[in-house]
Amino acid sequence: MTKIYLRPTGFVENPQRHEGECLRLAGTLLWFSHIEYVARDVTSTQRHLVPVREWDAFAAALPQIGRARCALLLQRIITPRNALQMGAHTIRLDAPQVMAIINTTPDSFSDGGKNLDPEIATEAAAAMLRAGASIIDIGGESTRPNAPLIGEGEELDRVVPLIRKLAQAGAAISIDTRKASVMEGALQAGATMINDISALLYDERALEVARNSNAPVVLMHAPSQGADPHKDGVYDDVVYDVFDWLEQRVSEVEAAGMSRDKILVDPGIGFGKTLADNLAIINNLAIYHGLGCALLFGASRKRLIGALSNAEDAKGRLGGSIFLAMNAVEQGAHIVRVHDAVETVQAIQVWRGLRDAAGAGPLYPPM
Repeated sequence: MTKIYLRPTGFVENPQRHEGECLRLAGTLLWFSHIEYVARDVTSTQRHLVPVREWDAFAAALPQIGRARCALLLQRIITPRNALQMGAHTIRLDAPQVMAIINTTPDSFSDGGKNLDPEIATEAAAAMLRAGASIIDIGGESTRPNAPLIGEGEELDRVVPLIRKLAQAGAAISIDTRKASVMEGALQAGATMINDISALLYDERALEVARNSNAPVVLMHAPSQGADPHKDGVYDDVVYDVFDWLEQRVSEVEAAGMSRDKILVDPGIGFGKTLADNLAIINNLAIYHGLGCALLFGASRKRLIGALSNAEDAKGRLGGSIFLAMNAVEQGAHIVRVHDAVETVQAIQVWRGLRDAAGAGPLYPPM
């Protein structure tokens, strides 16, 4: 069986100069001039780089089943993503947004122990929000390699006090958990998004809780949805295997009653993937727009940055973190999840200025 994938590429700074030769990417600030067509079966992978202006003729020459698949993927790629409704907050996805990380854990790989005191964590989150972060993502259990599991009660004790304080202050809050009871407690405390590294598969009640909440949900790829999310990371071709897995999972969640416009996808950088796997996904990130969901990207302070730059201390990976976030933005990521929100927001603002100066400013809404 041949599987088909489309990757938008050949991004242009000023679409007004190339009318009819480029398409807008998923309602973002990016336009692409070429489409990489990939046809993959068990024995080979074929690729064709097709200019947008020649796409209709190229697709028309394909067999009917191929034409239908290409039409579906291209429609997903160009369809604008609806804004996320997070309680009273409307998070627009026509410009890149920053999700700021607050871990209330003693053992997270980057900031473990830093935010155990709710007062300190509240101050840190407030600074991120003032800088321009749109969402605060709060997690109470480390999912780094070899991290110990903790009980639901302990995880709730870590996250609920902070969520309550930030919700009272008017923040848009995401709960980073794979446990249904923690989702429920966090939502009751004021969280309005669920970010689950197991894509609602670790806990058999998670899908029901997410559906009933009507909150946006992040479905992340990991090779295992058991206790160790890093286990069993073996792929034929990681870029397409992750796409296939996410496409199936989005369909399952949608069939269970969740609207696709409330589903975000995350390819799961650093979860059960080698350095080569991570780099392949990052270089081909735009392919995941073919899932028809908002795209979230998170590589902040991760080990791959240290591997490429000899920065063993996670706190010394600021430059690499910002570069990877901006690389994702330049491939149309709708949300970047970061530890260093202040610096990332500034980088995005400069990028926005460059985009405006290229000549398409009136099309871009203010941040």
